[in-house]
Amino acid sequence: MLSVFRRLIHSKYGALFAILFVGILGGAFVMGDISSGKYGGGSILGGGGTAAKASGETLSQAELQQQVQRAFENARRSNPALQMNELIAQGGVDQVYDGLVAQLTLKAFAGQQGVHISKRLIDAQIAQIPAFQDATGKFSQDVFRQFLAQQRITEQQLRDDFVATILQRQLLAPVGLGVKLSDSQVLPYASLLLEARQGTVAAIPAIAFLDEKAPTDAQLADFYKQNSGRFTIPEQRRIRYAVIDASRFAQASQPSDAEIGNYYNQNKAAYAAKQSRSVEQLVLPTQAGAKAIADQVKAGKSLTEAAKGAGLEVSALTDQSRDALAASATKAVADAAWAAKQGELVGPVRGSLGWLLLRVTAVKDTPARPLATVREEIVTTLRAQKEKQLLTDFTGKVEDAIANGGTFEEVAKDNGLTLETSPALLATGKQVKDQAYVAPADIQPMIAPIFAMSADDDAQLIPIAADKRYALAAPGEIIAAAPPPLAEVKPLVLAQYKLNAGNAKAKVLAAQIQAKVAKGMKLADAIAQAGVKLPAPQVLGGRRADILRGQQRPPAEVAILFSMAPNTVKTLPIGQDRGYFVVQLNAIKRGDAKGQPELVNQVRTQLADVIGQEYGQQFERAVEKELNVTRNANAVAQVRKALTDSNSGGQ
Repeated sequence: MLSVFRRLIHSKYGALFAILFVGILGGAFVMGDISSGKYGGGSILGGGGTAAKASGETLSQAELQQQVQRAFENARRSNPALQMNELIAQGGVDQVYDGLVAQLTLKAFAGQQGVHISKRLIDAQIAQIPAFQDATGKFSQDVFRQFLAQQRITEQQLRDDFVATILQRQLLAPVGLGVKLSDSQVLPYASLLLEARQGTVAAIPAIAFLDEKAPTDAQLADFYKQNSGRFTIPEQRRIRYAVIDASRFAQASQPSDAEIGNYYNQNKAAYAAKQSRSVEQLVLPTQAGAKAIADQVKAGKSLTEAAKGAGLEVSALTDQSRDALAASATKAVADAAWAAKQGELVGPVRGSLGWLLLRVTAVKDTPARPLATVREEIVTTLRAQKEKQLLTDFTGKVEDAIANGGTFEEVAKDNGLTLETSPALLATGKQVKDQAYVAPADIQPMIAPIFAMSADDDAQLIPIAADKRYALAAPGEIIAAAPPPLAEVKPLVLAQYKLNAGNAKAKVLAAQIQAKVAKGMKLADAIAQAGVKLPAPQVLGGRRADILRGQQRPPAEVAILFSMAPNTVKTLPIGQDRGYFVVQLNAIKRGDAKGQPELVNQVRTQLADVIGQEYGQQFERAVEKELNVTRNANAVAQVRKALTDSNSGGQ
């Protein structure tokens, strides 16, 4: 519920910046969301200057730029339209810089205090990451290496990020533990959630002031130039790719008669004659209890009835092999079951969980299967194995060729691959001029990786269907984010021009109405005297906790009620040049959470978390002061400029 307060003060990028406090990339790896690790198309790193220094540990200007670029690329995965200048304007560089300085400070402090993060601990952390595990759920060195290559990050970088994240957890987390807040501290916040407000809201829409007169070409061109960002088309990319399908190995993967025979002989046990049994099983804690139930069964009751009378339940095991039953119970139990006839009760027999009574309900004999009857089954299995191995060898060969400096064209030609190019696509997979376009199934898995790559990155293998189909892909033509020629969007620009002019008039009228209401006039009367037909005012409001519930933002015209002083009136832009609101606060009903201990305790827990985090930040700042950490504001400014220049157009 404290998100109520945070939402009112955080920027729209607040969630992004919050995760950049310490261990920017390390935290992302731990959460399974690994950023691209590359540093942007055509980016020139910001020199070798030092951005910060702490007791022998340094943060280079180049590293700062790289980390900001990483954060930007990661953010663009969820918001492809995000531009670097937007991130910078919202304080993104400063947020990343503060996080890196905190990371640097903790590392230096840990060194002074003799805190060491062992390689074994890092290995354990890496092994737990699902992205590095094979199909069986076990850590795979091959998968690990392949993933790092795809993400373009070295193993040492990964390990350094883990060290930073673990140091943060070990040094900062304990500082915030055990925070205890009294009722007097928590009650005002809990009561604030119960506060109710009511206000009157009047809309002054821009469309009420639209001018029929068209602007001159010069006026329209000037408006378009000043507001080009509104019409900017996000970055588009063509994808160059060559598909590698397992079907190319269909002939080579056909097994020989000798291979089929060898496989049959190596797995003869699977094709030999076998018997399985289905049994009812009852487990009892004592031998005497088991004998008592057995006597009831021998007297005519079923095992299920006798068990139910004792408050127990029979379990059924279907088609069990002798080995399987021995593994789940004991060898003695399996031997007893195989010695009994169908329908016969066995036991009591000592099992791993107690004394067992067994009744054989079915006996199933499976005859041996000669090679001739299982040949096609073996062929299918061997073909799949060989096909997978041939595909793995081939893709490995292709990756090695790229790693050794081969160009996309050379590698494709040398390996008989067909190069193709997609149309220009947005990061959403759509086309600018054809919103009905749907990317083909082969292209869809390539879109996100290609938009995460830089223009000069080497081609990389992208799975289309695991172990079946891959694409060797790289960015083709990159069309930077830019506004289209005015002629292509003139009707849209004209409509926006008129709406903008109407919005300016709505702003003036809203200010006039605000002044009248502030002097005592009723809002409805001021609207009626406006000289233009406007919507009737509406009464809105409610409790803070109800209106601001969940993760969605409330309407701005309602949220503003909770930041107004009693008996005041404010104006508020509707947004997107659609006009203005005039908002008058009519009444405030104070909340009182004294009689709601559950709410108070919930807020107490959330406040304790926030205060614990604040303690950690204060501790880090105290350490920074103690170590005389130096910050280079000039280096940060240079990074901002370098990122702005190298990412112009959103690349």
